[in-house]
Amino acid sequence: MKIGLAADHAGFEQKQYLIKQLRDAGYEVTDYGAHQYDAQDDYPDIIIPLAQAVANKEVERGIAVCGSGVGVSVAANKFPGVRAALITESYSAHQGVEHDDLNLLCVGGRVIGPMLIWEIVQSFLKAQFLKEERFQRRLDKVIALEKKNKS
Repeated sequence: MKIGLAADHAGFEQKQYLIKQLRDAGYEVTDYGAHQYDAQDDYPDIIIPLAQAVANKEVERGIAVCGSGVGVSVAANKFPGVRAALITESYSAHQGVEHDDLNLLCVGGRVIGPMLIWEIVQSFLKAQFLKEERFQRRLDKVIALEKKNKS
């Protein structure tokens, strides 16, 4: 599975840890930045390449880290085809994929520690969208809203 990662300065250390963990687990990983620590970087700039890669299906899933996870979640959801969510525990990580076809996981590097982040990431990556009629119907409604409000 191809995974993309991005982080601003507040998530830089956690992103570096995740890259190693993911590669050691056999995932193909693309680092979309930041490529060095810079306390002046801005999360909207950092999330753009990753969100575009998820939207264009260049990667199967994305993981973004900022201080709280809120900023990258808000910015990532501005891209058609991206379904990003701030997740703080493993149940929502897999349920978000299974029921809502979540494709970009957002976590707060200053809110939760690396071990919990890794647990959440594993839950997110192991999950698959359940193509049951009710979940597909709901996803189709979300996609229709996205298309209707695209401007």
